[in-house]
Amino acid sequence: MWRGTVQNQGGDGWRRIYYLSLEFYMGRTLQNTMVNLGLQNACDEAIYQLGLDMEELEEIEEDAGLGNGGLGRLAACFLDSMATLGLAAYGYGIRYEFGIFNQKISNGWQVEEADDWLRFGNPWEKARPEYTIPVNFYGRVDHTPEGVKWVDTQVVLALPYDTPVPGYKNNTVNTMRLWSAKAPNEFKLEDFNVGGYIQAVLDRNLAENISRVLYPNDNFFEGKELRLKQEYFVVAATLQDVIRRFKSSKFGSREVVRTTFDAFPDKVAIQLNDTHPALAIPELMRLLVDIEHLSWEKAWNVTTRTCAYTNHTVLPEALERWPVHLFESLLPRHLSIIYEINRRHLENVARIYPGDNNRLRRMSLIEEGTIKRINMAHLCIVGSHAVNGVARIHSEILKKTIFKDFYEIEPEKFQNKTNGITPRRWLVLCNPGLADVIAEKIGEDYIFDLDQLKKLLSFVNDEGLIQAVAKVKQENKLKFSVYLEKEYKVKVNPNSMFDVQVKRIHEYKRQLLNCLHIITFYNRIKKEPNKQYTPRTIMIGGKAAPGYHMAKLIVRLITAISNIVNNDPIVGDRLKVIYLENYRVSLAEKVIPASDLSEQISTAGTEASGTGNMKFMLNGALTIGTMDGANVEMAEEAGQENFFIFGMLVDEVDAMDRRGYNARSYYERLPELKLAIDQINSGFFSPKEPDLFKDIVNMLMHHDRFKVFADYEDYIKCQERVSALYKNSREWTKMVIKNIATSGKFSSDRTISEYARQIWGVEPSKHKIPAPNEPRD
Repeated sequence: MWRGTVQNQGGDGWRRIYYLSLEFYMGRTLQNTMVNLGLQNACDEAIYQLGLDMEELEEIEEDAGLGNGGLGRLAACFLDSMATLGLAAYGYGIRYEFGIFNQKISNGWQVEEADDWLRFGNPWEKARPEYTIPVNFYGRVDHTPEGVKWVDTQVVLALPYDTPVPGYKNNTVNTMRLWSAKAPNEFKLEDFNVGGYIQAVLDRNLAENISRVLYPNDNFFEGKELRLKQEYFVVAATLQDVIRRFKSSKFGSREVVRTTFDAFPDKVAIQLNDTHPALAIPELMRLLVDIEHLSWEKAWNVTTRTCAYTNHTVLPEALERWPVHLFESLLPRHLSIIYEINRRHLENVARIYPGDNNRLRRMSLIEEGTIKRINMAHLCIVGSHAVNGVARIHSEILKKTIFKDFYEIEPEKFQNKTNGITPRRWLVLCNPGLADVIAEKIGEDYIFDLDQLKKLLSFVNDEGLIQAVAKVKQENKLKFSVYLEKEYKVKVNPNSMFDVQVKRIHEYKRQLLNCLHIITFYNRIKKEPNKQYTPRTIMIGGKAAPGYHMAKLIVRLITAISNIVNNDPIVGDRLKVIYLENYRVSLAEKVIPASDLSEQISTAGTEASGTGNMKFMLNGALTIGTMDGANVEMAEEAGQENFFIFGMLVDEVDAMDRRGYNARSYYERLPELKLAIDQINSGFFSPKEPDLFKDIVNMLMHHDRFKVFADYEDYIKCQERVSALYKNSREWTKMVIKNIATSGKFSSDRTISEYARQIWGVEPSKHKIPAPNEPRD
C-alpha cells in the first residue's frame, strides 16, 4: 500500500506538499495504524486467540516524543489529515536520538531524564541509506568567473529514515522522512595523516551530535549554535531531496528529466512550520542561483511562489533572532544571500514609503544593536507567498501588531488557518466508547467528515443519548481512577468533578491562576467545613523547560499545595490535587476522555490557538476559559451560553498595559486573594522551607506580565457557576452534547482542506485508491 501510494502519486499531475518541521510529536503508532487501516477488531481477535492482551501490548510501545507540545503535535495531526485527504504530502524533520525528556517528580521537584526511545529499536521506520545526502557547514565564499562558490566546508551526511503515514481507510500511505546525522568516512582526514587516527574516529561524534537531542523549549528561543545546525541540517537535506524528486519524473527512476525550474512552484509546495525551517528560503536561493545557475530574479520568483509560512506565537521571547556572527562562521553563503534579500526588500519598501527611515529599520531582516541579529520571521514573510496565523484572533493580532508594517504593504499575503486535531487519534482511538455512542446515532461517516457531528443537535433532549454519554464519561473516569491508583498510589473519588489543566508549564498559560483557585476552594472548605461543596479532583500536568526557573518553581508549588490539601482530614475527598507526572501523548489519550472540565486560562492575546482545548471539547468536557486563541471560535460554535467564559478581552488587556497593571490593588481589595498569597509567601504550603516560593510571590506582586490577579475574581465566580451546573447531571450532560455536536470545525481535516485550497493550490480528495490486491483502472 505504501509503495502503491508512491507509485500512484508519481505521475506528473501531482503537486507535492512538503511539510517542514523541527518537531513531529507522534506518540505511539500501533493502535493508530490499526484504526486507520480498519484492522482493529481483526487484530484484537487474533491477539486474543494467541492468549495475549492487546492493551498490554499497546502499553509496551514507547511514545515517539519528537516534539515539545502544540507545534509538534499539530504537525502529527496534519500528517494524518493530509494522508486521509489523499494529498501527495511528505513530513520532513529530524530523527532525534533523544526526544522530549521524561519527567520525574522527586521531593516535589521536576527532574529530567533522557528519553532513550530507540533503546529497543523502532519497528515503524525503514532506513533509506541509498538516499543519503551531504550537508555543508562552515567554509568560506569564493567569487569566481563561473559564479559564487561555497568552499572548504565541513560535510555531514544526512541519512533518511522513512515512517509510513496511513490515511483513514483510503489505502493511501504517505511518508514522514526524518534525517539522522552521520559523519562521512573521510571525516577529519587531515588528522589521520598526523597519526591522530583514534581521536579522528572519536570526533565523528561531533558531527553526529546534530541529530542527538530535541531542544526542550516551548515558546522560547535559545540561540545556540547546535540548534542552528539542526535547523540548517533538516532544510539542506530536505531541499536536495525535493529537487531530486522534482527532476526525476517516473517512480523509482533517478534519471534526470526536468532541466528547467519554470514548473517548480506548480509541482512543489513547501510549508514552514514556524520560523525553525526558515533557512529553506536562502538555501533554495543558493541551490537555484549557485548550483542551477538561475538568475536572481527567476530564482526569487520560484522561491516565493513555493514557500509559505505559519506563525505560531506572538511572545517576543519565542521569536527567532539569530546573531549574525553565528552565520558568518557557520553559514557564510546564506548570510550573503540574506543580505541581498534584505537589500532588495528595503529598496522596495523605500520606493513605497520614501524617507520613512523608521519603517525601514522596523522592517529590515537585520536588527542593528550591540549584537546584529537576523529576524527569521521577517525573512519568512518576505520569502513566502502566504503567511498564516493559527486561530482567527491570532491572525488578527499578527496583522495589527507584530507584522503590521508587512500587512500594510502586502495584505493579500496574510491568511488565517485555525488549527484542528485528528478525530482518528483524538476520538476513535482514545475514546472508543464515545465514538460508538455517536456512531449509533448518526453513523460512522463523521470520522472523516466531522461536521456531521452537528446531527447530534437533534438529540440533545434524547434521554437515551443523555444517559449513554454520561455513562461513557463515568466509565472513562473509573478506568482513569484505576490507572491513577496504580501509577500514583492516590485514591480519587470518581464521582468528583475531574478538573484538568494539561499543557506545558509556562507563565502565560497561568497554572498559577489555577493554583489560586485551588487554595481559595481549600480555604472555603476549612472555613465552613459543614457546607455542601461540589467535590473536585484537580489535575495539573505538563513539563517545564529545564532552564526555565519560574516554570520549575510553579511545578514545585503545585506539588506543595497537593501535599497539604490531600493530607487534610477536614477536606476529605471533597478536594484532591494531583500532579500528572510526565504528561505526553499517550497520557493525554487516557486523561482527556476522563475529564469533566478543561482549563484554558491563558491571558487573552497570548495563546496563539491551543489544540488541547479542542481535544477536551470533542471528548465531552466543558471548558472554562478566556477569550484567547481558538477558545473564541469554540465558544462561537457551541454558543457562549454553553461555555464558561471569564476574564479580560484582548482590548482590555491592551488598555491595562497602557494604564499600567497594579497587582497590589487587587491584593488589597480581595480578601481571599490576599489570604492565598500570604499563605504561599509565609510558607503555609512549605513549612520546612518558608521562603521557597518568595520568587513566585515577588513576580505576581511586582512584574507579572500575564496579569494573574486581574482575572482572579472573575475566574473564581466562573468556577462557582461550573460547580453549580455540575450538581445537575442532566443539564451538564446536555451542555456536553451541545459542545461535542459543535466541535466539527476543529478537525484537522478542515484545517488541511483550507491549506490545500488556499495556500498549496491543490484539491483534497476522499477518493479511495485501489488496494494492492484490487485491480487498477
